[in-house]
Amino acid sequence: MRVNAPVTAHLRRITATDNPAIAGVIRRVSAEYGLTADKGYTVADPNLDELYALYSQPGHAYWVVEQNGQVVGGGGVAPLACSEPDICELQKMYFLPVVRGQGLAKKLALQALDHARAQGFKRCYLETTAFLTEAIRLYEHLGFEHIDQPLGCTGHVDCEVRMLKTL
Repeated sequence: MRVNAPVTAHLRRITATDNPAIAGVIRRVSAEYGLTADKGYTVADPNLDELYALYSQPGHAYWVVEQNGQVVGGGGVAPLACSEPDICELQKMYFLPVVRGQGLAKKLALQALDHARAQGFKRCYLETTAFLTEAIRLYEHLGFEHIDQPLGCTGHVDCEVRMLKTL
């Protein structure tokens, strides 16, 4: 009897050639959860097809999760727009079902938070929606606390869950 070795996934910084793949992941996961563009979710982001350029700016970083040569997830961090300069935002955390439950979101979020600290950020903000319960549990586990009011100007009008963490 032959036993297959578990398939491993790894994190790496985004490259320009990853743009179509990660945009596809974000669109697939958004459709899976009903996160439509008309409600201001990430799928409406005008930079969705150019994430490498967006996250190549100072203070920004984005990582993709790659498995068997395919991009299957990603997430990043960037300065929070229209906010105090010491606040960054955890952004665009999306993972295909094939890699969920393997601890990769936690690993990626911790890497993003370490990067944010190294960039001099003192707090990290995020927005999500209440039906993404697994994500909310992860963020709570990582020390994010719920806050009542939105920060910055993210444009995510239907993201009713707002969280903040001191770095």
